[in-house]
Amino acid sequence: MKLSEFWRAISEEFGEAYGRTVAQDMVLGALGGRTAAQALQAGVDAREVWLALCDAMDVPPTRRYGAGRPEPKKD
Repeated sequence: MKLSEFWRAISEEFGEAYGRTVAQDMVLGALGGRTAAQALQAGVDAREVWLALCDAMDVPPTRRYGAGRPEPKKD
């Protein structure tokens, strides 16, 4: 997962403003007691951060995988 896909997934799942707040403020034990934003800055893979956030926020598995990917271009 690219960083841009991570932020797109956050926005799509939680909304732009709330998603940014969650990423900045919610401390996640699965990420060593860091927020999602801190973990990303420390070099943790965006997919790992996304899945940890999904676990903490009870995002259903059906909305976890492939999240944030842009729609395929149509010819």
